[in-house]
Amino acid sequence: MMKPLRFVGSSLDDLRDFPAEARRQVGFELYAVQRGLEPADWRPMHAVGPGAQEIRVHVLGEWRVLYVARFRNAIYVLHAFRKKTQKTRREDIELARQRYRQVEE
Repeated sequence: MMKPLRFVGSSLDDLRDFPAEARRQVGFELYAVQRGLEPADWRPMHAVGPGAQEIRVHVLGEWRVLYVARFRNAIYVLHAFRKKTQKTRREDIELARQRYRQVEE
């Protein structure tokens, strides 16, 4: 059975602002996660919360989608953004952390 995706806060709108090619790549990666597989390029995001992960897309720039799949009922997409520097901005991590807390409640 495939877990449904749930978008938290503005994450769906933010994802819709990605260029079409990056959006398509993210969709493919999230579909893999829904089927219980791992995305092609990802890393754990312990700063956001237990089980939070970052999908990395390198198409027309650097794009990131932070999600958590450890809850039984759904995969929660916490944040989607363009990455412009080496280090993930504290604002992006903090926003994802707040949304993670909303999901936990």
